[in-house]
Amino acid sequence: MSAFNKERVLSVRHWTDQLFSFTTTRDPGFRFQNGQFAMMGLEINGRPLLRAYSMASANHEEFLEFFSIKVANGPLTSHLQKIQEGDTILVGRKATGTLIPDNLITGSRLLLLSTGTGLAPFASLIKDPDVYDRFQTIVLVHGCRQVSELAYGEQLVGNLSQDEFFGPILAEKLVYYPTVTREPFRNRGRITDLITTNRLFADSELPPLDLETDRIMMCGSPSMLEDLRVILEGRGFTEGNHSEPGHFVIEKAFVER
Repeated sequence: MSAFNKERVLSVRHWTDQLFSFTTTRDPGFRFQNGQFAMMGLEINGRPLLRAYSMASANHEEFLEFFSIKVANGPLTSHLQKIQEGDTILVGRKATGTLIPDNLITGSRLLLLSTGTGLAPFASLIKDPDVYDRFQTIVLVHGCRQVSELAYGEQLVGNLSQDEFFGPILAEKLVYYPTVTREPFRNRGRITDLITTNRLFADSELPPLDLETDRIMMCGSPSMLEDLRVILEGRGFTEGNHSEPGHFVIEKAFVER
């Protein structure tokens, strides 16, 4: 049996000249936990070319969705950014990843910290009813360089806020905090600075970071992940994994190609 399913592209949307998303069919046998990733890509010159991509769709949805960066000379993304409705992509049959609630110690507030397309696994998680059952408050932070790069996340949260089921839950439990670094915007600054200065919490009218209550998931640029790890470990937070839950978890499979 092949290690991959062949899925048909259902829709493609280009958000900026650097970012795009697309949906595909979903094999009935493909199972995953919200927040996980799979190997995904294309057949190029008769051979599969694959990278790790988080599912931006939730596991209860009948389609798959992916959120990707465009790299002009990237081995995969230079081809992937040209896909159209009806094209075929490859999706690995096995999903994995650390960004699942079971890898966290029990807490009351969940911080989802992302930059760029690192938002993808959290797009899946904020559509998971179990996450809202586990935590009293979910804080979704999305950091980008430019305001236009926030569009995917803003539409995601906007649509969920209008949803008959999720709307009331989001109104009660979700705090969405988009921020940019290179243009004027209501929220400015890098995620690391927003946390160390407590501005993130002050702006959101929330209590500061607390080891006893806060649990954190992170996905994004390698430099952001390493800086946050140092900050959190300096405050006594421990990293979790599949064998031992912790205060925070990091997704290291980040697509830049």
